Amino acid sequence: MTKKLFFVLTLLLLASSVLSAQTPNNPTAGGHWVVISSAFAMAIASSLCGLAQGKAVAAAVEGMARNPGAAKAIQLAMLIGLAFMESLALFTLLIVFAKVQ
Repeated sequence: MTKKLFFVLTLLLLASSVLSAQTPNNPTAGGHWVVISSAFAMAIASSLCGLAQGKAVAAAVEGMARNPGAAKAIQLAMLIGLAFMESLALFTLLIVFAKVQ
């Protein structure tokens, strides 16, 4: 099983450079598909970011309700986690702006 998995991963690694190569004369090959896929990427990133943030806030509020003494530590961890979650959506937005011009 391990040899098969290693072989498949090696094959994918070697094939990825060939499959994602662009022609030198047309660097924006794909046209409208780049815009459509960028829109889907941003929609997926935003929706999953919103769901994750809602779940994190709900868990933090429940934790603060159960243990009010640890509210400051829970709040700090929640804010750091929310910042990381939001950065994923912002990175996706940055990539969308870089690809769609």
